[in-house]
Amino acid sequence: MLNLKNPNLYNNRELSWLQFNTRVLKQAQDESLPLLERLKFLAIYGTNLDEFYMIRVAGLKKLFSAGIIVSGADRLTPLQQLREIRSYLHQEQQVVEHCRSEILTKLEPEGISVKLYDEVSNQDKHKLNQYFNENIYPVIIPIAVDATHPFPHLNNLSFGLIVKLRDTDNESIERFGIIRVPRVLERFVELGDGVYVPIESVVEKHVSELFPGYELIKYASFRVTRNADIAIEEEEADDFMEILEEGLKLRRKGEMVRLEVGANADDEIINFINKHTNVYKDDIYTFHTFLNLASLWQIVSNRDFAHLLLPPFKPKTLPPFDTSEDIFATLEKQDVLVYHPYESFEPVVKLIQNAAKDPDVVSIKMTLYRSGTNSPIVKALMDASESGKQVTVMVELKARFDEENNLIWAKALEKSGAHVIYGIKGFKVHAKAALVTRRKNGKLKQYAHLGTGNYNPSTAKIYTDMSYMTSKDEVTNDLTRFFHFLTGFSKKGKLNELYMAPSQIKPKLLSLVHNETRQGQNGHIIAKINSLVDEDIIRALYKASQAGVKVELIVRGICCLKPGIEGVSENIRVISILGKYLEHARAFYFKNDASQVYISSADWMPRNLVRRIELLTAIKDEAAQKKIIQILKLQCSDNVLAHELQNDGTYIKLKHDGVKAINNHKLLEEYVNKIAKATKKETSTYVQQLVERLFIES
Repeated sequence: MLNLKNPNLYNNRELSWLQFNTRVLKQAQDESLPLLERLKFLAIYGTNLDEFYMIRVAGLKKLFSAGIIVSGADRLTPLQQLREIRSYLHQEQQVVEHCRSEILTKLEPEGISVKLYDEVSNQDKHKLNQYFNENIYPVIIPIAVDATHPFPHLNNLSFGLIVKLRDTDNESIERFGIIRVPRVLERFVELGDGVYVPIESVVEKHVSELFPGYELIKYASFRVTRNADIAIEEEEADDFMEILEEGLKLRRKGEMVRLEVGANADDEIINFINKHTNVYKDDIYTFHTFLNLASLWQIVSNRDFAHLLLPPFKPKTLPPFDTSEDIFATLEKQDVLVYHPYESFEPVVKLIQNAAKDPDVVSIKMTLYRSGTNSPIVKALMDASESGKQVTVMVELKARFDEENNLIWAKALEKSGAHVIYGIKGFKVHAKAALVTRRKNGKLKQYAHLGTGNYNPSTAKIYTDMSYMTSKDEVTNDLTRFFHFLTGFSKKGKLNELYMAPSQIKPKLLSLVHNETRQGQNGHIIAKINSLVDEDIIRALYKASQAGVKVELIVRGICCLKPGIEGVSENIRVISILGKYLEHARAFYFKNDASQVYISSADWMPRNLVRRIELLTAIKDEAAQKKIIQILKLQCSDNVLAHELQNDGTYIKLKHDGVKAINNHKLLEEYVNKIAKATKKETSTYVQQLVERLFIES
């Protein structure tokens, strides 16, 4: 009998995440992509790595400092993980720098270049000097560091210059200083005509103006990363909003976990700054080009060079939402499954906007996790509340890095008269649900939206997610109970038709996997998720594989399961899809289950299944079922954007040599365009047949 708890059967969570970010980096290296598309992936890589250090590395350091030996199924200690992470990233840094240099070199013939101050013409130097005087000098912060000028506090992701200066009147006097570059200043000074100059290159030429009477001996740019995980003692919180605001202030002062320095940084400069920041030597990274990969977004977003990105796709509103018919009447006739971003998010927005205006609507209830800025949904909720409707909104203030935005929306909603809940003590509310109650023919009728993604129209254009809209009583009645659970007290929190974490989703998933296991070789599981970490589910999948069940997993990011191990997981295949859109939907197919198809807000991780409020929805509408199954099968067939996980934890990009290339993002765009065109000139019967044939031709 094999021991399924053997640590060799599991990938480490953090190292699996690093493999995910390497796949992002490989997109930046993909020469088949347009140049700015490649630069975009490099920016995403940098943004991801910033957050990884702020949260995951910071967490491991805290565990190590506390002497806690906590490990996952792979049994690596915090110290072992930190050593592996540092080794991995220092090796990968050379690849990152080569990739950045290669892309920027190839962009020059296209009219985009990054140049230092000394590399531009005298005319452009004059422009840079003028820009410094008008835009940089008034806000930049020169700081002397000596006995009377203490080393300044550096906020998380602070950027600036370390300078060594010499007194012009007494050459024997040398001093160190810091020039902080505020975030209000853009990373690059844009000269026009696609020329970008790193801001430190401009500042360096004006050091004597910032420190009169001193001349520059040497300098280096630097950037610091702090622990940004907010620890809130909810049991001690009388006012959760107030304690969260305090936590956000503390985020800026967390422990230093990483120091990045420019190529000019010699040992003297590094020792000077690290005497004050106290970063472990292996968490210091020296870059030979400019710091802050995330800042490349400034170049990527230049609309004058949009032709160097993949062609934009405009999401389409497809049947049945393409008519002028009232959205409530549509949902009374049928359930609708919408796949974003190919299909527009607009029907979801309209559901809330129409509910806000409809005099027959009596209440709107919603969960908000990441709603974005200038949210039309939040504005509609405020309008509804001000017009006298009962509006209940669960705003999750603990949504990491969206806390400030959510605080603003929560206060605005409260001011409008809405009933706002800030969360459930001890849990994050990650479920995506909306419920509209409306009077019809003297009775109350309800309409529901359940989704895999956030109520954010902006991210709905770049994230793949699923929206399920229905007026079925069994679903809406359960959602009523769900919102009662959020607003009131309940020790059970059990739903009948839907499944809610932390009590119901994990047992249901295990039951579904076990049911397929009993079917042996007739069993088939397809699961599309962002992360797979939960040990119990992984062991259940191993047992399913041993029984002969075909298991296909589409896991975008972390995957602690190892496929292809003889006698354990040879019937399991894992792919990760990276491309034009961020794969975010969670959808599952269990061949021998009565419902077969499910969507969820939850990934298969302990935090989602045990420490969050999540929802799992069985899709019983036949057309919606068929649509989801076809989407899943199409993605399993992808051989352009897919990377396949090997049993050693590495990924191999699939090749389509000699076979038809299947890029699911491109095929879905083409197919949705085809349906949209057909609705304008073909009969409704033809369009319906086209919709039902979804993707089969591919």
